[in-house]
Amino acid sequence: LATTATNADGRCDAPLLAGDAVVPGTYEIAFEVGAYFARTSAGEAPAFLDTVPVRFRIAPQGAGTPAHLHVPLLISPYGYSTYRGS
Repeated sequence: LATTATNADGRCDAPLLAGDAVVPGTYEIAFEVGAYFARTSAGEAPAFLDTVPVRFRIAPQGAGTPAHLHVPLLISPYGYSTYRGS
């Protein structure tokens, strides 16, 4: 549905989906972290992680789903964490 790159702060400059494009369903964001670590870790061994898929559901509005969803990824070369942000 969308492809983007994060800015220097590690954030997208605009929502991946907005308005009528946001419909209830199951979505996946594939974070290409291997390419990021290859660019930023000069001389170090290749990162353990390459692509981190985060699969999540958007429920119909009024079913506990906020109008704005934030999907943060906290990453290191060897592990990651994610959650539904605010």
